[in-house]
Amino acid sequence: MEFVTETVKKDRTGIAAIFAGTLVGEQVKVDGIVHAVRDMGEVVFVILRKRDGLLQCVSETGTKQAGKGIKEESSVCITGVVRREERAPGGYEVKIGEIRMLSEPAEPLPFAVSKWKLPVSPETNLDHRAIALRNEKQRARFRIQEGIVRGFRDYLYGEGFTEIHTPKIGAKSAEGGANLFKLEYFHRPAVLQQSPQFYKQMLVGVFERVFETGPVFRAEKHSTKRHLNEYTSLDFEMGFIDDFTELMAMETGFLRYTMRLLETEYAREIALLGVALPDTERIPVIRFDEAKRLAAEAYGRQIRSPYDLEPEEEALIGRYMKERYGADFVFVTHYPSKKRPFYAMDDPADLRYTLSFDLLFGGLEITTGGQRIHDYQMLLDKIEKRGMTTEGMEAYLEVFRCGMPPHGGLGIGSERMTMKLIGEDNVRETTLFPRDLSRLEP
Repeated sequence: MEFVTETVKKDRTGIAAIFAGTLVGEQVKVDGIVHAVRDMGEVVFVILRKRDGLLQCVSETGTKQAGKGIKEESSVCITGVVRREERAPGGYEVKIGEIRMLSEPAEPLPFAVSKWKLPVSPETNLDHRAIALRNEKQRARFRIQEGIVRGFRDYLYGEGFTEIHTPKIGAKSAEGGANLFKLEYFHRPAVLQQSPQFYKQMLVGVFERVFETGPVFRAEKHSTKRHLNEYTSLDFEMGFIDDFTELMAMETGFLRYTMRLLETEYAREIALLGVALPDTERIPVIRFDEAKRLAAEAYGRQIRSPYDLEPEEEALIGRYMKERYGADFVFVTHYPSKKRPFYAMDDPADLRYTLSFDLLFGGLEITTGGQRIHDYQMLLDKIEKRGMTTEGMEAYLEVFRCGMPPHGGLGIGSERMTMKLIGEDNVRETTLFPRDLSRLEP
């Protein structure tokens, strides 16, 4: 009888080990995908693409014609000797002794992925998304996005949070409204969840501090550069808070931790995309009504909507904070109750406003959060005042009837945050497979 006991240790060498410089003169075996081939006659350069970068391999006169006629995007295993070469990526290359073919493409690519900038339109990029992502710069965007999500998870684990996974199909949504994807669930009406809000609140009564990274769905008929119909939300909810500023402090801690993580462990991608990491040491805080007044006075813009910030106002507030304080982020607090969900805690000092906030990054809202109502009767009163029904919320309301601590939380749009961080202006550029009004494939 044979048994599997652990990970298989393969005789392959990674790029990091080669670039460390300790293997010069030694024979190694490296596998990868052929990113590019440059046949110079007597010398053939084969550039391998690995998960952590590019490796230059070279075949010279006097060896077998290794690399001659090889196709880009072939999977190969190369055996050769490591040597220094300042002009190569990472400062080292492999002199090819042997190439073993593992697989070959059946047809040419629809466009060259080895170019520094993809020679295609945004729509063609999305039509052939999995091919476009083989480009180094395209791929780097999502390595940085990985770092953001990793920073979120790691930081919250360190702060005593429990990771949860909540259902995305439900009988009722936390936020309601018309922007719901409706479906039939075994002959019963159901919806795709707009957020994990109900569930994460319910689980505060179990774990005190919870977080989740997962998809949310909004059936909004937007066709803008900042909206998606499915995106990844980074959510947390924490109990026993004294006030909602603790939530802002927790998010600031996450941002600081994540920027340090990106600076150290994602330095290659940061350099590849020319990203200037934002300052997270001091984030200004301003009330909603004051922010609107400031944007109007500083830039001569008339206030039109008294209950929400319009995109242009967000941009002007971000511009003001950058010009005045050098700040990339700003917390805007005390949003009007009229535009916040029923579970938002109203400000006892002025019931027209809530103990809630948005975080703007470069003039774009990336976070919405705040303190929640934890008193059962207060929650019922707010539902009645809104003219809502409690149908479908029985399990949610039960936890409040049985007692809940003061709590609050937030949700961060990971695609928007990535977009602002790397300096893109369209959220589809930082979404692996975007879903919007017109795109359901690939």
